[in-house]
Amino acid sequence: MRAKIDAHLAEKKQNPPIQIFRYRYKDAVVYYETSPCCDQFTNLYDQKGKLICHPDGGFTGRGDGNCADFNKNKTEEKLVWQDPRQ
Repeated sequence: MRAKIDAHLAEKKQNPPIQIFRYRYKDAVVYYETSPCCDQFTNLYDQKGKLICHPDGGFTGRGDGNCADFNKNKTEEKLVWQDPRQ
């Protein structure tokens, strides 16, 4: 996730700020990355940083459909990082 954070900091600040949360989902630790705005997919990564799916966002707001149960089944939410730039 460090590489993803560094990449965000190298880009223009987003509004709303990008956040990364850690959850437990399907007996594994996963990382959820918010999107900056409107009609963009959010990203869900495994512990190694491999993209699993897009749980929400996009034109329908429902993501790519590959983890449609994420919001219902996620647990143990913890904010890992939020863009600190004002």
